[in-house]
Amino acid sequence: MTILAIVRIRGYAGAPWYINDTLEMLRLSKKFNAMVYPKTDSLEGMLRKAEPYITWGELNLEGATALVKRLRINGGRSLDSIPELKAKGITNAQELAKAIIEGTVLIHKMNNVFSFPIRLHPPSGGFKGKINRPYKLKGEFGYRGDKINELLVRMS
Repeated sequence: MTILAIVRIRGYAGAPWYINDTLEMLRLSKKFNAMVYPKTDSLEGMLRKAEPYITWGELNLEGATALVKRLRINGGRSLDSIPELKAKGITNAQELAKAIIEGTVLIHKMNNVFSFPIRLHPPSGGFKGKINRPYKLKGEFGYRGDKINELLVRMS
């Protein structure tokens, strides 16, 4: 199972209503919000529709660790006190990151445990290209493959 990390890189001003609706469905309501989803056909359609406002790619252990570091747990609990994770043998952040990549923990379905979306900082060193140009043309938006993990580390 392929796990995708999606990051919103542009705000809502000037965005058409249908793109804002799609981004709300992806739980990316504000700039520099991130979410993690398994790759499906319907998700790919949503990504293509909102492409000028987001960037995405395949998540690896380094990127997942950066995202887990930014996760907020509801109720001020620790990871080892959450029964849903304890049942799967997850007691620390590194194990949670591995489980997310393997697809054994579908983090987007754990609303009762985590506060979503995952809020990130602007990337340290800034964006390397223009945010209104596709990644393939030395910009920032759109599909970027494994390079999403470098961006997540810079944003955590």
